[in-house]
Amino acid sequence: MESRLSPLLVGIMAAATGIAVASNYYAQPLLPTIARAFGLSAAGAGFIVTTAQLGYGLGLLFLVPLGDLLERRALVVGMSLLTAAGLFITASAPSIRVVLAGTALTGLFSVVVQVLVPFAASLAAPEERGKVVGTVMSGLLLGILLARTVAGALANLGSWRIVYWVGGTCMLLMAAVLRRALPRHLEPAGLSYPQLMRSVAALFREEPVLRLRALLGGCTFAAFSVLWTSMGFLLAAPPYGCSPGTIGLFGLAGVAGALAASGAGRMGDRGHGARVTGWGLGLLVVSWGFLALAGHSLAALLAGILLLDLTSQGVHISNQAAIYRIRPEARSRLTAGYMTAYFAGGAAGSLLSASAYQRAGWLGVVAVGTLMSLLGLGVWIVQAVRADSASRPGAATEP
Repeated sequence: MESRLSPLLVGIMAAATGIAVASNYYAQPLLPTIARAFGLSAAGAGFIVTTAQLGYGLGLLFLVPLGDLLERRALVVGMSLLTAAGLFITASAPSIRVVLAGTALTGLFSVVVQVLVPFAASLAAPEERGKVVGTVMSGLLLGILLARTVAGALANLGSWRIVYWVGGTCMLLMAAVLRRALPRHLEPAGLSYPQLMRSVAALFREEPVLRLRALLGGCTFAAFSVLWTSMGFLLAAPPYGCSPGTIGLFGLAGVAGALAASGAGRMGDRGHGARVTGWGLGLLVVSWGFLALAGHSLAALLAGILLLDLTSQGVHISNQAAIYRIRPEARSRLTAGYMTAYFAGGAAGSLLSASAYQRAGWLGVVAVGTLMSLLGLGVWIVQAVRADSASRPGAATEP
């Protein structure tokens, strides 16, 4: 199969995923500011992040499978415009209820990134698919991380609302670029929408690789969300006392993880995805050892952020590379199933993180993050032991 992807188009798709996913993360360095503006507790402000991730989870479950049913360029452009609408609602919100409504709408339609990833995989030649997915996913992680930096910097220039006005405008511009750059692409699954939805559940029943990777993805993103939901509160309090702009700059410490994403994809193309997964899960646990010292050590905080983002992204890329090898004709549905579990883990991590910080401070957050990471590592070890003790004839893909 000849690739229909030029380096420019891969770059545009990577940028689009970054801008879209950033829409869900602008709030994190702004939580202390938004909490003061609406008179919220730490747990109440943390629910903004949880709402974004729950909206994203619903979009993954009910909208992403449409990539196997509808023409993908039109779907991508329409979802981008609706993401912009959600951001504009949040920007003009007079109350926390309207903030949550705009956040939910943004989360629901920003799953456009999960239409773009299998779209890129379908357009790529098989021998470069892991690299292309890794590059597009690099854009996604950069969006998650740099959203905090950009949000903090813009908030320092004025109100927190400026962040959402700028974000909505960027989504409108990206929708126009995607309309011009993307090829029309339709790979109908030959199913009605209800059949399409039922087939997602069927994939979970029939594909052990999907079940395993979805569970690992949920654990790793839960750990990721535990850190980033409460870190703003840690940095805003003594001894740090950081402003929103300074808090946002800590997102730069995780950029190394995004830069490693394409490397993880290339290792998957060479058959080393299991090695990336095992090492990544082990080092994810180690990262919380550094973060346990972060209450009084800036160096430990930076080291923990870098290691956690690097390892969680490496595991995520190896997960996606593994599931995309299962059934090429069902990539959007595989993405929907995997990413629903992934963001369900993230939503749980955010909720538990905010509650843990309010009840037990930073060490409570570290305890929750460590448990999530250990759960993922334990699942992988059990799988590896089972694989060693029993052969699995007919297994065509690496778990």
